[in-house]
Amino acid sequence: MVEYQSGETSELAKALIAVQKGLQPAVKDATNPFVHNRYATLNSVMDSCRDALLSNDIWMTQFPVPADPGYLGLVTKLTHAKSGQWQASLAVVPLPKADPQGMGSAMTYARRYSLSAMLGIVTDADDDGTGACATRQTTLPQTPPKMAPRQGARASMPSHPAQEKKPRCAPGATNPGANTPTPASIPMPSALPKIDGISYQTVAAENGRNCVIATGNTAAKKDMLAEIGFRWNPQRKVWWMYAHAS
Repeated sequence: MVEYQSGETSELAKALIAVQKGLQPAVKDATNPFVHNRYATLNSVMDSCRDALLSNDIWMTQFPVPADPGYLGLVTKLTHAKSGQWQASLAVVPLPKADPQGMGSAMTYARRYSLSAMLGIVTDADDDGTGACATRQTTLPQTPPKMAPRQGARASMPSHPAQEKKPRCAPGATNPGANTPTPASIPMPSALPKIDGISYQTVAAENGRNCVIATGNTAAKKDMLAEIGFRWNPQRKVWWMYAHAS
């Protein structure tokens, strides 16, 4: 049985409370090249917690461990230097490709998300200062706009009922069908990365905007979908994002 903490954690807990009091939000310091949204890199996550950890005698280490073929296992461990008490977590993430570059990418991804989860690190607000980004963030509803599948899309949609449901129309939409593009006019964004087991469907929203829906084995690739800008709608059980095709 895998153990994730030492028998006693009282001294570690006290030190981690002090750490959390000193944490700073991780600044979104990089831009995703596929969808142009900003995110916090591993350097930014480390900058937000390094001083708080060291000043409270917490040793943080992260190292890879064996996992199933096609996956990377990563252990994140926090050790209180004075008492020896510790706490750890194991993250298992799919490799985007089976080569050193794919392993490095998965490890960086797992490191920043695992450390953020263990310490409770949050990311700062998007600070790129563009009105377009601000508009996108404030207008994305929890229930995405009602969408109509493009021509020929029905045959390639998955058979799982939860992924066949279409999102509803965004609240407050007026005359929703007036500006809906015809199916033939909807472009598929060319910059979306290829993810094994995932396919994309471009659909027209009734508010006049184009959206992309991810279909396939989305449960196993949810972290990668979130990384490239997809949003999860719990009511409709679908991963979606606004298209940014030119």
